Amino acid sequence: VFVHRNIANLVVHSDLNCLSVLQYAVEVLKVEHIMVVGHYGCGGVQAVVERRSVGLVDNWLRHVADVAFKHLHRFDLNADPIRLGHKLVELIIVEQVGNVCRTTILRDAWSRGQKVEVHGLVYGLNDGLLRPLGITIDGRGQWEEGHEAAIQALASMHQTEGD
Repeated sequence: VFVHRNIANLVVHSDLNCLSVLQYAVEVLKVEHIMVVGHYGCGGVQAVVERRSVGLVDNWLRHVADVAFKHLHRFDLNADPIRLGHKLVELIIVEQVGNVCRTTILRDAWSRGQKVEVHGLVYGLNDGLLRPLGITIDGRGQWEEGHEAAIQALASMHQTEGD
C-alpha cells in the first residue's frame, strides 16, 4: 500500500507532492488500483459547510468550497450540517476521482495500455465501514460517464434518505 494524504482528501492539479506520489505509484510500482478515500466527519469539509475559518488552511479548503458551489443545487441548505458534510464528503471524493483520471499520469498510463483502475470510497469513522461510492474508472475517456453516474447515484441515495 502506497499512501498520500492531505486535508480534505484533495487531488489538485498543481500539487506536486500528490502528483509525485501518483506518478511513482503508477509508473514505478505499477499499481493496478488507486483508491481515493475520504471519511465522514472530515474537519476540513465540515469547516466549509459551516463557513467556519480555520486559518491558513482556508486557502487549501477553497478547493472544497469550489466543489460545494459547483453542486450547490444538490443541497438542502436547511438540512442538518452533519448530513450536509457527509454529502459534501461524497461529492468531494467523486470529483477527486475525476481529478486523478484527468492527470497526464493516468492518461499516459491508459494510452500505454497499462491496467490501472481508480475507485472512490468513503470511510465511516463511527462504524469502521469502507463504502464504495459507485465510481470506478478503468480507462481513458471513460471518466465523464463514471463521474455523472456516480453523481446521479449519490443524488438518488440521498433522496431516499430524505435529504
